[in-house]
Amino acid sequence: MNTRPQDDGVRPVSNRIVEADVETDVETDVEVDAEGDEPDDERPVAPANPDGFRLGGEPPRVMRLSRKALAILGVIASVGIGGSLIYALQPKNHAPAENLYDTNSRNRADSVNGAPANYGDVPKLGPALPGDLGGPIVAAQQRGQNFPIPPIGTAPAAGQPDPRIAAAEQARERAAQERDSARTSRLFLAGETGTTDSRSATALGPAPSASIPGADPAQPSAPTATSSRRAFLGQRGNRSTESPERIMRLASPYVVQAGSVIPAALITGIRSDLPGQITAQVTQNVYDSPTGRILLIPQGSRLIGEYDSDVAAGQNRVLLAWDRLILPGGQSILLDRLPGADAAGMAGLEDQTNYHWGNMLKAALISTLLGAGTELISNGDSDLIRALRFGTQDTISQTGRQVVQRQLNVPPTLTVRPGFLLRIIVTRDLVLEPVPAGGMR
Repeated sequence: MNTRPQDDGVRPVSNRIVEADVETDVETDVEVDAEGDEPDDERPVAPANPDGFRLGGEPPRVMRLSRKALAILGVIASVGIGGSLIYALQPKNHAPAENLYDTNSRNRADSVNGAPANYGDVPKLGPALPGDLGGPIVAAQQRGQNFPIPPIGTAPAAGQPDPRIAAAEQARERAAQERDSARTSRLFLAGETGTTDSRSATALGPAPSASIPGADPAQPSAPTATSSRRAFLGQRGNRSTESPERIMRLASPYVVQAGSVIPAALITGIRSDLPGQITAQVTQNVYDSPTGRILLIPQGSRLIGEYDSDVAAGQNRVLLAWDRLILPGGQSILLDRLPGADAAGMAGLEDQTNYHWGNMLKAALISTLLGAGTELISNGDSDLIRALRFGTQDTISQTGRQVVQRQLNVPPTLTVRPGFLLRIIVTRDLVLEPVPAGGMR
């Protein structure tokens, strides 16, 4: 049997709050329904300025430069740049250089002080006077002494004193004094024919040297290509139709005559950096030249020679010369420096060539790096720094050129590996002995 607690008029607080909320909601609904029956004109109007209802403020305005201000700044900058360029490009007004030595106070020679002011006052030469006495006679006449001028070709009588001799001696002494004083001055006036002629000869320069082609008319000019061809065509041919030489008898039946070829292969290699000896071995039997049946140089014979280490620029072949042939039995013969050729008969041997391009590129790179730093010269540097940089630049540039030039002067290195096939060209008859059937003598 369920028992219900009796209501004693006291309810919990939570129940009271719920009931109050329900009553509030009911009253609100009733008021809204009541307002809904009212006409639209009586409803409250929304405020015209809704700024009061915004949650955030207005964003700040962007600051912009005025076009007038930009135009003014541009004009000012243009005027400043133009004025700077005009001032920088304007030539400097150099003050006139001051004379360190006053030339006006220098003592001039007496001959210059007593010289005429212009060429119109220069005394004219008179008639020709006889021999060496002409100068003394003129000097005596200028001093007021009247000496009769003897005709040219006459002489005073023997045994009579001639006063003109004393005047001539005095004139010579005076001329010597004038010459001594004239040595201190380099200024010469008109009328001094000897000095003028010497100066003219000096100004014209020395006579054409005979070593210069075309300077001496008697010297023949250098031959040209056309003259060489004409000289070749104009040569007189040999009119003789018969050779003076006669057939020579065979020196020995066991001979390898000139023009024969000895095949061989290198035993030692070749490198053209330094001179050295080379050895080779005959690879095929060589028989006599008259019959081709007698064995004279068996296979396995040794060859001794040397190569030329003097290699020119662009050369790619090594020049060989053979001096001695050693047979298997121990006999030997001198070969009189027979030339060596390759398998095709071309002079010298060609295998590997090193032109040292790597070292040349390194030298050029070093020269470029050394000269690159000196090219960076600032306009604001002082004269001392500029002078130091220019001097350093010249030194480094010269050093770089020397480094590159030294590499250019290095000749190529020619290398021929061992085992390379070659041919020995016989240029003179070789008289040998036949090889026995067993191969040993």
